[in-house]
Amino acid sequence: MNISKLGRIVELSHRLVPGEEEFKLEIETFNAEKITPWIQRRSDLWYIIQDVKMSSHLGTHIEFPYHHLKSGKSAADYPVERLIGETVMLDFSHKKKDEEITRAEIESSGVDIHAGDRLFVRTDMDKLWKTEKGHARPCLSIDATRYLVEECAIHCIGTDATGLEVRGRDDQPVHQLLFSHDVAVVESLTNLDKMTTNRFLTVILPLMIAGLDSCPVRVVAFDRE
Repeated sequence: MNISKLGRIVELSHRLVPGEEEFKLEIETFNAEKITPWIQRRSDLWYIIQDVKMSSHLGTHIEFPYHHLKSGKSAADYPVERLIGETVMLDFSHKKKDEEITRAEIESSGVDIHAGDRLFVRTDMDKLWKTEKGHARPCLSIDATRYLVEECAIHCIGTDATGLEVRGRDDQPVHQLLFSHDVAVVESLTNLDKMTTNRFLTVILPLMIAGLDSCPVRVVAFDRE
């Protein structure tokens, strides 16, 4: 397949730099023979193996039901078909800190949400990534969340903010609703403002590790200009 036929490729994941992230990201580098002594390495040959220590919620990451549900699916068990396909985007970049995105606003947006869609919420909070205001985000109302999972039947939800949870509560109601409907959550996307349409193809490929509640993820969109 000629990949250019799918559309213009847009990178939706943040670049990560060890030592500069809010969550842990450490890389230790070894000459290959230190880790795999049965392999020979000529002394002047660059041949390395690295150990990586990182938080499961590092950078642009995807959260699975196991994050809040003990019996929920983890990274290796979550159906990849729910993470690849048609994506619709809602623009709520006008929303301010702690303002709710309501069901009425979603319904009146003029954007059609189809059953099985992936849904991305644009807030432009990625412009404040790694700043003091990086978490000063709007949130998704409980009623809006219920509408998206029960009536719209979305498969996955993402945002360019660091989250969509209702602020000031200890029961994580938005996460609970999403995960109880098997809807994975992608947080800290970027470049949603570079999409020229509100419907596009998205590929989200997490690490296939059993028992992992979340992981950094590469998200790529194909913009149909």
